[in-house]
Amino acid sequence: MVQGSNAMPPVQTFLSLLLALFLLIPATATFGLEIQPFRTANRSPLVQIYGLPAETSSSLLSSGQLQLGLSQDIASIYSVNSSATEQILLDGELYRWTLAARYGLTEKVELGIELPFVLQGGGFLDSFIIDWHSFFGLPQGGRDTASKNRLRYRYVKNGVQKLDMTHASGGIGDVSLLAAYRLYEQQTATDHDTIALRSQLKLPSGNSSNLLGSGSVDFSLLLSGAMNRRTEWGTLGVYGAVGGLAGSDGDVLSDQRHNLVAFGNAGIGYAPTNWINFKVQADLSTPFYKNSSLAELGKGAALVTFGGSLKLPGNYLLDIGVAEDIAVATAPDVVFHLGLSKRF
Repeated sequence: MVQGSNAMPPVQTFLSLLLALFLLIPATATFGLEIQPFRTANRSPLVQIYGLPAETSSSLLSSGQLQLGLSQDIASIYSVNSSATEQILLDGELYRWTLAARYGLTEKVELGIELPFVLQGGGFLDSFIIDWHSFFGLPQGGRDTASKNRLRYRYVKNGVQKLDMTHASGGIGDVSLLAAYRLYEQQTATDHDTIALRSQLKLPSGNSSNLLGSGSVDFSLLLSGAMNRRTEWGTLGVYGAVGGLAGSDGDVLSDQRHNLVAFGNAGIGYAPTNWINFKVQADLSTPFYKNSSLAELGKGAALVTFGGSLKLPGNYLLDIGVAEDIAVATAPDVVFHLGLSKRF
């Protein structure tokens, strides 16, 4: 039986409203802040170690342009599950800071690098999330009766303990090298459409015994696209990406690793002015592990992120988002995302 939060945000209403506006309102030359994807991904402790891309934007930098960014994801995890042959407990908090750089090598080619720092521990959010669930009448999934602010990742299969982590750890995660190629771009006074091909190579630089990395080499390839339309009431945008990841077995549950994983995302947003936008993004992926009936390992993941972006003085861009697992136990209960970037 799976225990965990199963709250479903009102995604359908939000998406339907924005899509109706996108299709019906007339175009003019009002310049709102363009809608771009959140630079985050599934931060489950057993998934974030792999090369699932956080950068999925189809908007590439111009030749000679540089973008620097720093993002932070704080994930609160609590899930207990069992079957006749398996038992799993994931209880803890994960902090991931990613320093990223992208550079426009030519008008069509972009290169980049991501350097993550990962910290895992008991954290401090348990009481806050319990109160949040209580206030809104959401199920606690056993979190309210478990030890508070504890780190315990444990997985047993057929009586064999395959994972047991109880001590906090922190350090450099797996470094990723990025490349992108602009396939199509059309920009007018009212429209901006883009299509790009992106790739990512993740290298095993993190300590896999502490779940800072996977010990595997992963390569991903994805096709992304976006449409932004400027209207008399602001900018409306839609975007999406679909891709695949191929990786070696690595060191974490290597005998159960799926070496091929499919993933994708889709988002929609609205910017009333040139300094703020609001957006919602859904992320999906097939399982990273096989030979398991537990949702934490053997089920496809689905999460949704709500939030938006703020354009700050000095042309800094701040992303703010909150992610929930809409497929229960396949992603953290909640993730708080902040991303600050600037183009030079």
